Amino acid sequence: MKHIYVAFFSFLLLSCGSTKVDQSTVLNPTNPKGVKGSVLPTSKDVPLESVKSKVSAKASSIDIEKTMTFLTSDELEGRDTGSDGIARAADFIQNVFKNNNILPYFESYKDTLENYSDGVAYNVVGYLPGTDVELKNEFVVIGAHYDHIGLISGNGDDTIANGANDNASGTTAVLEFAKYFGRQKNNKRSIIFALFTAEEKGLVGSKYLAKKLKDQNIDLYTMLNFEMVGVPMQDKDHSLYLTGYELSNLAEISNGYADKKLVGFLPKAKEFNLFRRSDNAPFHDEFNVPSQTFSSFDFTNFGEYHKVGDEASLMDYEFMAKIVNESVPMLEGIVNAPVKEVKYN
Repeated sequence: MKHIYVAFFSFLLLSCGSTKVDQSTVLNPTNPKGVKGSVLPTSKDVPLESVKSKVSAKASSIDIEKTMTFLTSDELEGRDTGSDGIARAADFIQNVFKNNNILPYFESYKDTLENYSDGVAYNVVGYLPGTDVELKNEFVVIGAHYDHIGLISGNGDDTIANGANDNASGTTAVLEFAKYFGRQKNNKRSIIFALFTAEEKGLVGSKYLAKKLKDQNIDLYTMLNFEMVGVPMQDKDHSLYLTGYELSNLAEISNGYADKKLVGFLPKAKEFNLFRRSDNAPFHDEFNVPSQTFSSFDFTNFGEYHKVGDEASLMDYEFMAKIVNESVPMLEGIVNAPVKEVKYN
């Protein structure tokens, strides 16, 4: 999460200018011919749902740990934007998309940021067309940032800030959601799965994509962002908190579909205005639709933020699997609701 401070940490506020959008690379997602080598699915392509199919589709802590182990490996050197390490992470992400029926939203999965001055940077953007003839023209963005801060001064010989909780955990959650929806193909609205680069540089990747999608004039329903979900909160009656909790009815809608108190309020999130500190904010700015972040970092449960100690070994994979599996009904409900239920207050 972008430079949080509360006695433990200090905020680093960075700004990013607008970026020029190359419309020549934008495809029309509502046009079956607009996506290379693919057609929109018809109703016969949508599998019948059953209790058994939902159970078999559950995320496992073993699979989550495998993904996390790769994304946080020393070979990726902390996934700094523009580095060889983050390029390897991007290759991994696009392969997950390819292997799970997720299409590239643009001409390729990697959408290169124009005018980025510190190496080559790209978001990785996947797309799953909606199955409903009307609702497929509405979009839900499910996102997380996959970059981290790279090499820093550490303890002893360790200089790699592996970024397990921040934000390999959110990235892994989004990949699990992509796997689920890619298998089930039960999404009435179209879904964009977005893994952002350069969040740590000032939300640069999400600003770029939000503007690019706005220039396309897509009908965005909501943007749901996942940030630092690798360890459980302490002494809370809910598993996740929502940034900008009081700004919309998203928590109420989410808990209704989850059939439990999955999402709650964290006073520190409001106190430190975390609504503006993650990749949801650019989508709020561009579209003025509910765009919020789910997190379990509560300022007491993880002391390795932006340190070399943010390692995969500290993550709670049973908790992460629980979060993914309890979030799936929430996401399904929002994606498939007959009307736009999530609204700003």
